[in-house]
Amino acid sequence: MKDNDIKRLLYAHLLCIFSVILSTFIPSLFLERFSILETHLTWLCICSVFVTAVNLVLYLVVKPNAPSKRSSLSHKVARFLKCCIYFLMSCFCFHVIFVLYGAPLIELVLETFLFAVILSTFTTVPCLCLLGPNIKAWLRVFSRNGVASIWENSLQITTISSFIGSWLGAFPIPLDWERPWQCSLTEGRCLHQEKREGTLSQIFTYGCSIKTTKVWPISCTLGATFGYVAGLAVSPLWIYWNRKRLTYKNN
Repeated sequence: MKDNDIKRLLYAHLLCIFSVILSTFIPSLFLERFSILETHLTWLCICSVFVTAVNLVLYLVVKPNAPSKRSSLSHKVARFLKCCIYFLMSCFCFHVIFVLYGAPLIELVLETFLFAVILSTFTTVPCLCLLGPNIKAWLRVFSRNGVASIWENSLQITTISSFIGSWLGAFPIPLDWERPWQCSLTEGRCLHQEKREGTLSQIFTYGCSIKTTKVWPISCTLGATFGYVAGLAVSPLWIYWNRKRLTYKNN
């Protein structure tokens, strides 16, 4: 393992972190009243586009894998279309998983789907850029002792940290911190049932619908973002620290 490879990995990860930062500040120059919390869905779309674009550019410039022997235009188009299908399948699979774990089934469908999109951007897009639409390669990388390069090792770390971040992001929701992004749809329904017989029923229903729309899935998406950024920052340092005992199959 050469130190130059680790430096290339570090620079690539810094650019990915920079793309997340740019998605936070650049839109505020063009969009009025833009903020991560108030216009959260817009930020999710912009962040997904920024991170995907940077990953694609880095893959084309750095080329961490050996180029494929089949370089015809038809093969590249078919590969690109297959990657798009894999990304959409990932989004729908994550959406179903979120619903099974308690996300609203009918209400806030767009919010849940955009949560799936941003998580797919942090996990599936890097896999598609590095490994392509190859399920066997994915299974190999995420199996024990299956990585073949420092890029695949960092892919493991960033993917797992993104999942852990999104999972940890759900913990603050039920806590009694009285933050506007903590109220869940289930909590609103319970409070509505208690207030149903009162004169403020209609006002409460209107206020709760607005409140829950702003909440979900802010904490989970921010958790996934922090997990992704943490994985990008930690993985090159961890690989450098353990470079003497790390061995890869292609070395």
